[in-house]
Amino acid sequence: MNKVVANADEAIRDVFDGATIMIGGFGLCGMPENLIRALVRKGTKNLRTISNNVGVDGVGNGLLLAAGQIVHHIGTYVGENRLLEEMVLKGTIRLDLVPQGTFSERIRAGGAGIPAFYTPTGVGTIVADGKETREFDGRTYVMERGLKADFAFVKAWKGDREGNLIYRKTARNFNPMMATAAKITIAEVEHLVEVGELDGDAIHTPSIYVKRIFQGELYERRIERRTVRKVSR
Repeated sequence: MNKVVANADEAIRDVFDGATIMIGGFGLCGMPENLIRALVRKGTKNLRTISNNVGVDGVGNGLLLAAGQIVHHIGTYVGENRLLEEMVLKGTIRLDLVPQGTFSERIRAGGAGIPAFYTPTGVGTIVADGKETREFDGRTYVMERGLKADFAFVKAWKGDREGNLIYRKTARNFNPMMATAAKITIAEVEHLVEVGELDGDAIHTPSIYVKRIFQGELYERRIERRTVRKVSR
């Protein structure tokens, strides 16, 4: 099976209105920039996105938000995005905030075929409202459902033509989990190599999870919040 496609636009050719899409990245680190830009060009509407946050104004997932393509977002952090804040307050988007550890486990569970699990996180707070609770060994736990998606957009450092992926440092973040939890996983990579060039022991996402792969054209590598300090001499 040939999984290599020419570019991001071809990779997302069948993303449909109303799709649920997992999008890798933590802040602006490790996000699939090319796939996001292609989705904006495509203009797909009524999207349900699952991502740690919604980027920043005009960058990353913030582009989808500004284009009015997202109607429901599941994530852990509002971030530096003022537009998202305004939309939530106006009721023009549905936002589900999930504790970050629970968010990670919900994605992992979805990818592992586990429909639900119990966690103590959120018990006694609005996080647990309307959810089943149960006691184990004298402690109360709340049931959380696994998360799955129609598509997963992930970004890796290197990938081969069969779809084996290696992530680099912090950019690894949510990408490996999301790659397992979607019907169609699309990977963009900085370096596309031939089969056999990757160290088998270093592969983070095996090719079986990846349906399409391409080499990205542009990576801006922006810093979300630049912090510097004076060096004493």
